[in-house]
Amino acid sequence: EVPGSPIFIMKLSSKSRHLEVQLLADEYGDAVALNGRDCSVQRRHQKIIEEGPPVAASPDVWDEMEKAAVALAKAVGYANAGTVEYLYSEPDQKFYFLELNPRLQVEHPVTEMITRVNLPAAQLQVAMGIPLHHI
Repeated sequence: EVPGSPIFIMKLSSKSRHLEVQLLADEYGDAVALNGRDCSVQRRHQKIIEEGPPVAASPDVWDEMEKAAVALAKAVGYANAGTVEYLYSEPDQKFYFLELNPRLQVEHPVTEMITRVNLPAAQLQVAMGIPLHHI
């Protein structure tokens, strides 16, 4: 942002991917990343293809993305299933926070197929006050 001006300056991020980390967090301060998805194939800002597990980021960078998502959930006291979305720049291997969606997304079955975790059932258990280590 240019101070005192309505102008915003943004870095161009070419060759980037839209990567998501699936989260599950409880009211006791525990959170876990349940893999994620690559949502880069879009048309008119609507996701068309969801791929998982994401392979655009190296395993080391993906691990950092998952840790950052878990740290965010813990920092804000998040308790629910949710998705942390990132813009991942392939050329410099950096990721940038986009948003935290505080709900299950329609593409959650991609993560369920990878992790074998029934996310709606886990979400209900979290809402019932059951700690993550018992789910």
